Amino acid sequence: MDINADYIVIKALEDGVTIIGLTRGKDTRFNHTEKLDKGEVLIAQFTEHTSAIKIRGNAEVISEHGNVQAETF
Repeated sequence: MDINADYIVIKALEDGVTIIGLTRGKDTRFNHTEKLDKGEVLIAQFTEHTSAIKIRGNAEVISEHGNVQAETF
């Protein structure tokens, strides 16, 4: 694992935002799940085991590549 890899920040804009880490490899699987309430922040990093992060709910994602808002209607 590269401990110098970049981090992303996920800030919940409503209660009940779900963050799901997905695995690398032949079959993509759920690796880890977190629930955030409004105002809570999760700092995450891609690793040798986690290749993708799925966000369900209204949240702001902040990274070196810019900011994006995840929204569910």
